[in-house]
Amino acid sequence: MTHMEIPGLPNAILPSLSFMQQAPTGGPGQSPGFLMQFVVPLALVFGIFYFLVIRPANKKQKALQEMLNGLKNGDRVITTGGILGTVAGITDAVVQIRVANGVKIDVSRNAIAGLQKEES
Repeated sequence: MTHMEIPGLPNAILPSLSFMQQAPTGGPGQSPGFLMQFVVPLALVFGIFYFLVIRPANKKQKALQEMLNGLKNGDRVITTGGILGTVAGITDAVVQIRVANGVKIDVSRNAIAGLQKEES
C-alpha cells in the first residue's frame, strides 16, 4: 500500500488515515449486513416500546372507559380534581355528584377519575 505525501503531516499518522482513501463498496441495498445492523434493532426497540408503554396505556384507557360507561346512580366516585361524592344523576356528557346533603355539582363525565373503594 502506498501512501501519498501530505506536507506537514508526519508519516506515522498516514497508515491510520488510509481508510479515508478507500471507496465505499456497494450501496445499502447490496450490503447483507444492513438489515441486521439497522432494521432489526429498530424493530426490537419499537416492540419493547409497544409492550412497555403503548399496550398498558391502551388497557388502562379501555378500563376507564368501561367504568365510565357503567356508572349508575348511587356509585361513589372521585373526580380528577379530588372531589369525592355520590352519583346523583347522569346524562351523556355530564354527571351530577352529591358532595354533601343538599349540595350537588355537575362535572364532565371525563372528569371522573374512578370509583371510590368501599370503606370497611
